[in-house]
Amino acid sequence: MIMNSVQVMPMIVSLGVCVVLPIVIVALSQKHKLESEKNRKDIILAALEKNSNINVEELVRKMNKPDKLIKEKLLRKFQWGILTSIIGVGFVVLSSIMGYAGGFITDNIQFLGISGAVLLAIGVAFLLTYFYGKKMLSKEMEAEEKNMQQGNL
Repeated sequence: MIMNSVQVMPMIVSLGVCVVLPIVIVALSQKHKLESEKNRKDIILAALEKNSNINVEELVRKMNKPDKLIKEKLLRKFQWGILTSIIGVGFVVLSSIMGYAGGFITDNIQFLGISGAVLLAIGVAFLLTYFYGKKMLSKEMEAEEKNMQQGNL
């Protein structure tokens, strides 16, 4: 069985997208992370050479990018929960309307309904994570907010 170039080309493209592209993305992100760490190390060493009395812990703390606050992470989950829930409900309603109206391919209606149900379930999971996380992490969020206020004063 001999394949011609019309059959081989989609295979090459799909292999490139599914195999090579993710590997290249991971390699580039790791390279960027290593370069960033090397630059931070060089800055700390230069600061120590110029001033040996410097507090290294404070310098490292100031150089570190602050991670997202717990509140920001929870709000992101809330945002994604609302978004995926709305899209899921829209898909389910659309598949119901298509089924009621008739004249559409049954497979498409089923795919749309199942996709909507999955998106709705994911949205509900995000929303539950937000509400339970907000409840469980309230003390940590307050402490984090106090630390941020003390750091800004």
